[in-house]
Formats: sequence, structure tokens, C-alpha cells
Amino acid sequence: QVQLVESGGGLVQAGGSLRLSCAASGNIFSANVMGWYRQAPGNQRELVAAITNGGSTNYADSVKGRFTISRDNAKNTLHLQMNSLKPEDTAVYSCNQWDASGDYWGQGTQVTVSS
Repeated sequence: QVQLVESGGGLVQAGGSLRLSCAASGNIFSANVMGWYRQAPGNQRELVAAITNGGSTNYADSVKGRFTISRDNAKNTLHLQMNSLKPEDTAVYSCNQWDASGDYWGQGTQVTVSS
């Protein structure tokens, strides 16, 4: 089992920045993919960004150039630096880890961007 705990959400004005963090613990496989997903009210959950343990990244078109995903494999932590935030970025952001043992989710952290 893997436990994921997010932190760093909050309220920010449009154009501002936030940094989300996710701490992973438990039986973590060395080869895995970690990612951030978000879900706004009335919308389906969508992938924001993902990163492999080797450092390859993938971003949703809507956040390219504004968000940066990173990870520290030694500390089992995942980060999402979010710059130039827009009201449409408002959502619950959840950390995800996928490996050979399964698919794991954190509890989510609220990000609210005011206009």
C-alpha cells in the first residue's frame, strides 16, 4: 500500500502562484508514474501533469508553460509549481501514483483562484 498526502493548496488571486506538494509513504516501487489531477465542480477529473521516475513529463495543454511538475525520488515527494494562475484553474487537485502494485490517490487539496 502507498499513502499520499497533499499540501499547499489555498486561495490566490489571478496571476498568482502556488506550489503543491505530495508526500508518498509505504511500499513504493522504484518504477512508477506520479501525477497531478484536478476536478472542478460539475467537471470530470482531468490530468494536469505527470512525471515518470526517470523524469519524463507530460502536461495538459491548458497548463503548458505555466505549471511545472517535479519529483524528488530520494524523498518520495512530488511537486507542482503553478504560475500565472487563472480562475479556470480552480479545482480540487489530487496526487496520484501508479506502479506495478496499483493505483493510489491522495485526499486532494483545494485550489481557488479569484478574478
